[in-house]
Amino acid sequence: MRILLAGASGAIGRTLIPLLVEQQHEVFGLFRNPAHSDLVRSLGATPVIADVFDGQAIHARFDEIRPQAVIHQLTAIPQRIDLRHMQRDFELTNRLRTEGTRNLASAAVRVGVERFLAQSFAGWPYARRGITLKTEEDDLDPTPPPQMKAMLDAIEMLEHTVLREKGFTGVVLRYGPFYGPHSSIAKDGTTTEDVRHRKIPIVGQGTGVFSFIHLYDAATATVAALTQAQHGIYNIVDDDPAPVMEWIPWLAQCVGAPPPRHVPNWLAKLLIGEHAVAMMNDIRGVSNAKAKGELNWSPKWTSWRQGFRDGL
Repeated sequence: MRILLAGASGAIGRTLIPLLVEQQHEVFGLFRNPAHSDLVRSLGATPVIADVFDGQAIHARFDEIRPQAVIHQLTAIPQRIDLRHMQRDFELTNRLRTEGTRNLASAAVRVGVERFLAQSFAGWPYARRGITLKTEEDDLDPTPPPQMKAMLDAIEMLEHTVLREKGFTGVVLRYGPFYGPHSSIAKDGTTTEDVRHRKIPIVGQGTGVFSFIHLYDAATATVAALTQAQHGIYNIVDDDPAPVMEWIPWLAQCVGAPPPRHVPNWLAKLLIGEHAVAMMNDIRGVSNAKAKGELNWSPKWTSWRQGFRDGL
């Protein structure tokens, strides 16, 4: 299959390209920075340099390549996120998820792309009420903290753009928070570094639940979705929902760091914002039952506990 991978030089793109090539797919890696050409070529993909915000250029590249499938993995998330300025740090990613997705989808329809897979997020967008494990049928947060509203709006716009289009089979992959090489939770990752220096405390009771996914497992799920997924949404997470009160101390233990500090809700809200309290105490875990059942996929690292220990 001829595949255009947008975001080929990113963390998941670097993991995904060799797996696609191994499956005998012809991969064209799209990115903006010419400095990444050698990297993308070394992984086995043909470099394609274009700015996704330039609709005319994107249409021209699609006309040249005539891909059968598109995998949209474009983000611009900083390695270290400043929680006090999340709106600023995610401004470019929000544009990629809105304007960038529209340009890719428009070009895909024009050249007859059959399948369009797009990266979404399952880390915190689900409603912070109700069942402990959210499925693809559950609502996203109707009242997100103000600092996260623009991010959630962009995620919803991406999903709407991909799923409403009738010209191709649209598939949305809601990945959990990544860990593994080239992520913030890696041997040299910024989150790992901050945990080593006790810069990430447990806020309140730490009852918020994260559903992690190793980058390799995110990539294998994507490869499976390329041929197995039906039109719709899939949560791509591991089997072991991770309460904050457990995963931060475990990460600290894995890297030989002291136990994390504890900060009361009122202080975190004052110093960082309401969203810090929500993420540490209120977010729900996510079910991967649909992906495992329909994609015939299972994560290699079924639990972040094993994954953190093996990788760090």
